Amino acid sequence: MDFRKTLQCAFQIDLARANQKRQTGFRFSRDLFVKKTPFRLTPYQVQWLLIVGFLTVGYAIYVRYLAIEFSGTALACDAGLQTLLCKSRALATTLFRNSVFGITALVIAALHVIRPSIVLLTLGLIAAGLGIVLYNVVLSGLAIGLLILGFARPAPATA
Repeated sequence: MDFRKTLQCAFQIDLARANQKRQTGFRFSRDLFVKKTPFRLTPYQVQWLLIVGFLTVGYAIYVRYLAIEFSGTALACDAGLQTLLCKSRALATTLFRNSVFGITALVIAALHVIRPSIVLLTLGLIAAGLGIVLYNVVLSGLAIGLLILGFARPAPATA
C-alpha cells in the first residue's frame, strides 16, 4: 500500500509541474540548451575519403606530368593525335584555364559549411584535389580550408 501512495504522490507532483509549465509557458533549461553534436565521420567514411582522395590526386598527377607537361605527349597531341590521353589533356587544360576546378571546389565547400554531409565532402575533396594539382591552387586551397571548417558545424538532423 505504501508503494502505491508513493507512486500517486509522484504522479501528482509531475502533473502539477506540467500544469505550471503550461500556464507559464516556460520550458526546462535542458530543453532550451539542446547540445548539438558536431559533424563527425565514421571510420568507413574516412576510408572512403582516403580512397577517393588518393585516386583523384593520383589521376591529376598522371594528367599533369604525363599529358600536360611531358613534351613528347604535348607535341603529339598538338599535332592531332586522337587518343584518350590527348582528349584528357585538352579537357583538363580547358578546365584549369577557366578555373573550373577551383570555383567548383569553393562552391561545394561553401555548401558543406552550410550543411555538412559526406556527399558534399567527397565532391569537394575531388574538386579540390584536382584543382590543387592542376594549377588552381588558390581557390582550391581556400576550399580545403572551408571543408575543414565544416567539421565545426553541427550535424544535420536526421528525421
